[in-house]
Amino acid sequence: MITPELLTRINELARKKKSEGLTAEELAEQKELYRIYLAAIRGQVTNLLESIEFVDEPPKKHGRIKK
Repeated sequence: MITPELLTRINELARKKKSEGLTAEELAEQKELYRIYLAAIRGQVTNLLESIEFVDEPPKKHGRIKK
């Protein structure tokens, strides 16, 4: 689940990476946080797609009847 704390920590590490760089432990933490974040996003998209229901209407007949 994406929590405000998760997003805050991801952003903190991103800012630190840009300004001064990250330690090996911080890089590993960042990688794990990204994995959690992306898994949550993929889950949300999957749930959305699974809830979509397609409804096809029968085609309307126009013009002459072809023989």
